[in-house]
Formats: sequence, structure tokens, C-alpha cells
Amino acid sequence: MLCPTCVSERLVLSERSGIEIDYCPQCRGVWLDRGELDKLIERSATQSVAPAPLSPRPSSVAPPPPPYRPKDDDDDDDWRKHGKHRKKKGLLGEIFDF
Repeated sequence: MLCPTCVSERLVLSERSGIEIDYCPQCRGVWLDRGELDKLIERSATQSVAPAPLSPRPSSVAPPPPPYRPKDDDDDDDWRKHGKHRKKKGLLGEIFDF
């Protein structure tokens, strides 16, 4: 049988878990014959009945993240050190200590 997508490539027959699957080696397309999809659905339903094992819980709870604190953009942090706002120094004040 030719691939419906590639048109020129022949399908390869493969058997997986008792189900015959036709696939195209070029486009990797998969085609099922009548009844094969029903077999896949039945097998997946029987396998999904068993509950998945639970993952172990961590022994301790992670600490909460620190609260968000926006960064001040005024670069005037002197008030924290000295208890009051300070006037920014001019260009000469930054170069020389007056």
C-alpha cells in the first residue's frame, strides 16, 4: 500500500504488542487498519485503571519568599544612615569635601 501523504512511498507493516501498524518511513505517518484503534483504546483503558504511585512529600516546607520591595531610584540613601534626608552635593562637593 502507498503512503496517502507521500504518494510515492510504500508503507511498512510493523507489529507492536499484537497490533499491526502501517507506517511510512519517509514522513513517519502511522495508519491503523479497522479494529486496531479499538484494541489500542482497550489496552490503554486497562493500563490506566491502576493508580500511579504517589511521589514522596518533602519533610519540611520551604520558607516563603521575601516580600517584594521596590528599589528607590533617587540614589538618596544617606537618610537611612543619618536619620534625615541630605541634600545631594554638587559636582564640586562630590570632588572636594567641603
